[in-house]
Amino acid sequence: MDILFYIVMIFIGFILFIQIYTRLQGVLKRGKPVPHVDGKIGKALARNTRTLLYFYTPTCSACKVMTPIIDRLQKEFSNILKINLANDLEIGKQFGVMGTPSLVLVEDQKIRSFVVGARNETAIRKLLEN
Repeated sequence: MDILFYIVMIFIGFILFIQIYTRLQGVLKRGKPVPHVDGKIGKALARNTRTLLYFYTPTCSACKVMTPIIDRLQKEFSNILKINLANDLEIGKQFGVMGTPSLVLVEDQKIRSFVVGARNETAIRKLLEN
């Protein structure tokens, strides 16, 4: 029983470490310049307008919950771009995306916000409107 307790505590500690590390990486990316990206995404970022990049994968369960929210918001906000990492993994690497879903808010060629993990519609709206 004692060994099982320690194994569970180590596992919980590892999970907490990963969460803290991922959030810290997002904080450290704020204010950094946007990497050079070609195509539709590069053109959108070159306009220097506020753009929200939504990184997802079709197999991610949190993404399956969040993608319909993003789809609804895209009808209202023209500055949201969806990036399927199953097809565009290189773009994810350039931005340093380590998990899905991830939201990267870009403005004036700089990363203004980098959020990893599922968010509700209210939180995403707040990110877009601030």
